Amino acid sequence: MSECVPNLSVYAAIAGRRSIRAYLADEVSAETVRRLLGAATAAPSAHNRQPWRFLILRDGGGKSRLADAMGQRLRQDRTRDGDDPEAIERDVARSRARITGAPVLFVVCATLEDMDVYPDAARNRAEYLMAVQSTAMAVQNLMIAAASDNLGTCWMCAPLFCPDVVRTALDLPASWEPQGLVALGRPAGPGKLRPRRALEDVARDLSVGF
Repeated sequence: MSECVPNLSVYAAIAGRRSIRAYLADEVSAETVRRLLGAATAAPSAHNRQPWRFLILRDGGGKSRLADAMGQRLRQDRTRDGDDPEAIERDVARSRARITGAPVLFVVCATLEDMDVYPDAARNRAEYLMAVQSTAMAVQNLMIAAASDNLGTCWMCAPLFCPDVVRTALDLPASWEPQGLVALGRPAGPGKLRPRRALEDVARDLSVGF
């Protein structure tokens, strides 16, 4: 069998992707956003049910409303934990800056409305996990496509801690379960290169002995 020829542009986009937390004010066109959503929704999904849902926030009002609601929950949770008030406010301010600082914010949700339903909890749990996994694959497509367009992204999973807060703040349908946020825009600077574990630490290939 002949060796596969790698698509170097795809590998370059993957290797060059960084989490970007500061963005230029440059507008991201509706055409670009639509193209990225097209890449996202080309992802594989369990049973081909395509359980991903996206809400796109561009205006400051929507992002501020979300940041305020999530910040309030964060403040309540950390106060209940007994954390230092000044540290709490720094955390809330950092969260707000990340939510409001990008030109575009994708609110990523999963839905079970088209997934299979079983009479037992174990299989229903598997269906739920399949919907979450499928949604995550769509997000990865979006972020790699953005990197290939020289756009920065940052994945934020904070909505998992307060899905009802996110749903209420943005008036999301009851069947949309918030999974995370993806900030998008022109990077204001390079992201940090984070170390990766050696392949031998995370993979086993029995046919070649590693």
